[in-house]
Amino acid sequence: MRLSAHYIKTTASVAAIIGCLGIFAPFSANADEASDIAAGKKLAFDRKKGNCLACHQIEGGDLAGNIGPPLVAMKARFPNFDSLRAQIYDARVKNPNTIMIPFGPHAVLSNKEIELVAKFIQTL
Repeated sequence: MRLSAHYIKTTASVAAIIGCLGIFAPFSANADEASDIAAGKKLAFDRKKGNCLACHQIEGGDLAGNIGPPLVAMKARFPNFDSLRAQIYDARVKNPNTIMIPFGPHAVLSNKEIELVAKFIQTL
């Protein structure tokens, strides 16, 4: 009888530990995601890197341009993240007459930087 009580107590303890680990995992993922979004915003607003503000209006940006469309409701406009990333990487694929810089092919931004900018832009 004592042995089964010991097994139940041990099983409950292990389950509690596993449950706690499961609870904290989303917080670290959210922290990583928030960090990526902040890094993407920094790149997008950086006049020497992404320079998105040269052509687009973005909430929180100063001296925004009006050549490109305002970047609002981006999750609705690009529900598929890969489509948004591809647009930033090389907009000429969908519109050969675009004046948007092909950030990927011209190596203005690295693949990682394009990923970060796309994560930020999708939050707008």
